[in-house]
Amino acid sequence: MYQELDQAWKQLTSPGQMFEVTTVDVRGIPLRAYANAPPSLREFWLSTAGHGDNEYLVYRDERCTYRQAHAFTASIANWLSVNGVQPGDRVAIAMRNYPEWMLAYWAITSMGAVVVGMNAWWVAREMHFGLEDATPKVLIADAERLQRFTDIRDDFPGLKVVGVRIDHDLPAWATDWYELINAPAEMPEASVDPDDDACIFYTSGTTGKPKGAQLTHRGCVTNLLNVAFVNSVQPAALALARGESPGGQSAPAAPSALIATPLFHVTANNCVAHAVTLTGGKMVHMYKWDPAEALRLIEAEKITAFTAVPMMAREIMMHPDFATRDTSSLQSIGGGGAAMQPDLVAKVGENMRGARPNTGYGMTETCGIIAAVSAEFFVDRPTSVGRALPTLEARCVDPSGEPLPTGDIGELVVRGAPVIKGYLNRPDATAETIVDGWLHTGDIAYMDEDGFIYLVDRAKDMVLRGGENVYCAEVENALFHHPAVAECVAFAVPDERLGEEVGAAVYLAPGEHVDAAGLREHCKEHIAPFKVPRYLWFVDQPLPRNANGKFVKRDLREQLRVEDAS
Repeated sequence: MYQELDQAWKQLTSPGQMFEVTTVDVRGIPLRAYANAPPSLREFWLSTAGHGDNEYLVYRDERCTYRQAHAFTASIANWLSVNGVQPGDRVAIAMRNYPEWMLAYWAITSMGAVVVGMNAWWVAREMHFGLEDATPKVLIADAERLQRFTDIRDDFPGLKVVGVRIDHDLPAWATDWYELINAPAEMPEASVDPDDDACIFYTSGTTGKPKGAQLTHRGCVTNLLNVAFVNSVQPAALALARGESPGGQSAPAAPSALIATPLFHVTANNCVAHAVTLTGGKMVHMYKWDPAEALRLIEAEKITAFTAVPMMAREIMMHPDFATRDTSSLQSIGGGGAAMQPDLVAKVGENMRGARPNTGYGMTETCGIIAAVSAEFFVDRPTSVGRALPTLEARCVDPSGEPLPTGDIGELVVRGAPVIKGYLNRPDATAETIVDGWLHTGDIAYMDEDGFIYLVDRAKDMVLRGGENVYCAEVENALFHHPAVAECVAFAVPDERLGEEVGAAVYLAPGEHVDAAGLREHCKEHIAPFKVPRYLWFVDQPLPRNANGKFVKRDLREQLRVEDAS
């Protein structure tokens, strides 16, 4: 079937085909791109008006069609324009996965402004950093985020604020969301360049401060077509392997996707929401993750695609309701944001009636996916994340940046149209991460003779907790803020549910005292709850160091036992 995969890949990307690949010059670097990609998210969104009365956004008993969504986005964009937002200006969104997130997103990007996706987990201090770094003209926030902003509002006197789903009296300094959607439905004219910023998504920083990745319109629409390519090439290859014509397959029905991960990340926003919107499908939102509710929605809404972090797929299949709920509508189940364990790949194949396993490997810095694999290809190679997609060159390099032979392990670097412009206000970090157009992923990998990528380790000091990046420096900085802490290191602890959890070893200053509960409460004042160490070890000796004076985390991890943690 790999010969058929090569054949389908070549056919779909050849001249005159939908996924024809060309080369474009971006900031002086020749990059792979799709010849037929729309020039911007504005053109893409406006093109979906033809989906008309198809259901688009579903939340509890609320339902919104494409026709209604286009009217709402035109109204929102009009209000923003009247209130001083111009192309290139930034508008921050801070909320749960409400339908308003997507409506605001399409309105902002379609008028040529820039979405600042704020992590809904952020505490007020982190929110302050994001607003100060991105300098948006408007903040659109739900009730919880609005309350956090209230604590720091005095530092942002000129920021216009819009309140979404406010269940109490709206502050006098905020505007109600209903004013936006009731504005005249007239989308402002805008000329959007493919290399203009579309959105700023924040990634955790190795120095303890988040970095605002600048996702361009070119990058986002290229990722959209990469997802569409994945959904086309592997079924076409399997059809060829069965002796069928790939073009003879009936067109699949518009998908129905359950949005289970945050829309301020590329997995849910760029890979799921964009792809569903392209095909006129339906997005079903959840207030928060709950496997029982997910199973109910899969049955009730006839969900066809479930893409989330692997632990969510595992929890669905392990839940007591799994045996009694109808999940036959599911055609694919899998995810990204964390490695999908080989046993889970097998369990999907064994337990799901019609769904096939899939996984995508990507980064915020590539506007979404780098590689993907599904169905029989994934079952056959469950430890792989698939091939790099047509618009991305990929190779493994040694510490000096030299390419390595096939099969040799090194850092994975990629280059192509989906790679971000850089990090907002961080030319140093941009220059370190993107060299001659090549993005250094920080992941250690090797590639086989068929071009399939296998991840081995991470070069970056990071915990990947349920799809959320937690850089150890962030955790350590928060711990060091406590006066009793003399030394500390944070590191990843394997976790069956989340993939990894945050652990930390702490050495207290002589004569000082703080217990685990007190230290965790302290951390919550400085970092989001998911970054707070679940495992804490209080050691009675200074932490081990190497000859350069750096803490030796690997040795610590091997010495410390989970059962001894507080």
